[in-house]
Amino acid sequence: MANTAGRAREAARNDETILAAAREVFLADPRAPISAVAERAGVGIGALYRRYAGKEDLLRTLCHDGLRRFIAEAERASREDDDWTAFETFLRAVVDADVHSLTVHLAGTFVPTAQMNADAVRAKELATTLFSRARRYFRPGAVPDDITMLLEMCAAGRAREFRRRYVVVLLDGMRAGGEMPGPPPAGAALGRRWGKP
Repeated sequence: MANTAGRAREAARNDETILAAAREVFLADPRAPISAVAERAGVGIGALYRRYAGKEDLLRTLCHDGLRRFIAEAERASREDDDWTAFETFLRAVVDADVHSLTVHLAGTFVPTAQMNADAVRAKELATTLFSRARRYFRPGAVPDDITMLLEMCAAGRAREFRRRYVVVLLDGMRAGGEMPGPPPAGAALGRRWGKP
């Protein structure tokens, strides 16, 4: 029994190592082969294939983990009483977790599962609710899809200290003065990127 528990802990550690390596490899080059992940993780290719059927499965797992983290941070922030604090807490936590770097680099490289699609709907609902709660603080013309663009501006492989620095600037920009210039981002266009070519 103890031996089985030890093997399970080792398998979980190996999986974490593989996913961390996959994140580094695929953020640097989404076209990298799966063998680069095994090499970065320091595991044999067989160990990787025992966990993931192939590169697409690994990419899907990586992005789904990021989506689950987004949901968890949004749910945690939703428990805040103050509307602006809830929105700011959510945005800072998601930027800190850097889940949007995965979106920017890996969207369209795999076919999402039905569960991923359901979780994406849940994530959008949570973000929209947080946005709606804080709406009175925003410039006129701000829309929930601005959150996606804001998060992507704080992603794309930038170092954590820079993501933290510039989320402050972007948050202040959402709150400042006059009406938002230009048209808002289109929800359909944002969703299209997840279709596999």
